[in-house]
Amino acid sequence: MTENEEEGSLEKRRVQIIATAYYSRKDVQEAIYNFCKHRETVPRYLEGFGKRPDVLDYPSDVLALVKKGATSFHCSEELWGNPLDISTDMSPEQYNTLKIGWDFLIDIDSKYLDYSKIAAKVLVQVLEYHGIKNLGIKYSGSKGFHILIPFGAFPKELYGEKTKDKFPEWPRAIAGYLKEMTESKINQAIIGMTGREKLKEKGELILEKSCPNCKGPTIEKEVSKYKCANCKSEMTSMKASRQILRCPNCQYNMDKVGSTKINFCEKCKINTAQVSASKSSFGGREVEGLRKFEVSETTKSQADSVDIVLVSPRHLFRAPYSLHEKTALASVVLTKEEMENFEVSLADPLKMKVRDYAPNPKEDEAKQLLVQAIDWARKKEPERKKYDGKGIDVKGLKITEDMFPEVIKKILAGMKEDGRKRALSVLLAFFSSLELPKEFIEEKVYGWNKKNYKPLREGYVKSQIEWAMKNKRLPPNYDKPTYKELGILSETYGLKNPINYTIREAMRSNWTSKNIEDKK
Repeated sequence: MTENEEEGSLEKRRVQIIATAYYSRKDVQEAIYNFCKHRETVPRYLEGFGKRPDVLDYPSDVLALVKKGATSFHCSEELWGNPLDISTDMSPEQYNTLKIGWDFLIDIDSKYLDYSKIAAKVLVQVLEYHGIKNLGIKYSGSKGFHILIPFGAFPKELYGEKTKDKFPEWPRAIAGYLKEMTESKINQAIIGMTGREKLKEKGELILEKSCPNCKGPTIEKEVSKYKCANCKSEMTSMKASRQILRCPNCQYNMDKVGSTKINFCEKCKINTAQVSASKSSFGGREVEGLRKFEVSETTKSQADSVDIVLVSPRHLFRAPYSLHEKTALASVVLTKEEMENFEVSLADPLKMKVRDYAPNPKEDEAKQLLVQAIDWARKKEPERKKYDGKGIDVKGLKITEDMFPEVIKKILAGMKEDGRKRALSVLLAFFSSLELPKEFIEEKVYGWNKKNYKPLREGYVKSQIEWAMKNKRLPPNYDKPTYKELGILSETYGLKNPINYTIREAMRSNWTSKNIEDKK
């Protein structure tokens, strides 16, 4: 047995020895059960989690599951009418019929407990600044904290939408807003406590370069340098990473002779280096040099201060007063003062006190925070050009939506069952073959996705649009099985491909309009 395996085995034995005696406490059973009402609640065993969905029916279920080997309990942020009715096949709309609310949870998770305390203190201060006084604070059981805003603190409706139905969109907006609000203060406090040199030694200090134009973050890219053995010409490229390229001048092979790292702003298409490269390699713009890119300091612990991943459907977090498998400490509820001066002795399962994790908030206590977070998120959304609704001139033909064939019109009405990815592929092939403007394609496709029984992830849709714009291809012919499998094939009009119908209709319209003009 290796040293790590022996250590892991020790941890397992320690939590197992403690578990039965600890969870035998009636106050612990009550605390876990009361918090987990209306939540999906799953026991964790040493070999993994229990079945899902699951619930606690009685406080005594806690001890019964522990006797079967459970060591901790994990529950959902969402609140459900009956969690046992949840199914993985459900659409967001079906989930919303079961959902009765959600709590907003901030997961602070640093490698260093002292840094987690700093982040937690700053976040509580910012929440109090927004008028929120009734917070749930608990220790995670390891090196972090969980801060909770109960659902009752939020308005039932906002902007004509039910708050309960806006999970995970609105909680994610709050998480992103708080992360940006607290970033500078958390970094300053951590750097002030430890010092830059020690943070560098720990690998905690991160230098980030921001774009001089939009002030947004940049990404690091590698620039490859090539030299032609024949004509001795040189070129650099951010896109190529191969060892050999074809020389654009003499068509001989160019060898890779070196590379360098640069920072690149995807939005503004500018980089930190002055290079003699083609405009296409760098989006057509260059800057004078590194000095124009602003360098900022951040810490890994600050980056981990608000975990947006936690804000996702059916994600589970450790229930209050559950034990932590690695430390055998309890996830205890704390006051603000206890959190700021926290010592792990407060989480000793043999000594800790039990109190309620979910406080009673005032009505609309978190409304100000929610409004400002939604406004912040809207400003962060990428701008998309709007299609004006008029006909589109494509190679001399004016095309309008009424010229689309039935199969395309049926897809655009939204998919009521599976087949969304195939339908998206058909739409993009159809639109790109007609060489329709990107703003039209984006507006139609994003609008179509919202009509589907279960929308595709926006990131997936975006990547498919980008690919289709660069790789134009015809949609499948009518004799292919795609349309039948999607259940949208009706009339083919005696044509081979959906494109043929639209071109024919456009030509007819063009001919009719020309005749009318000639008669005038």
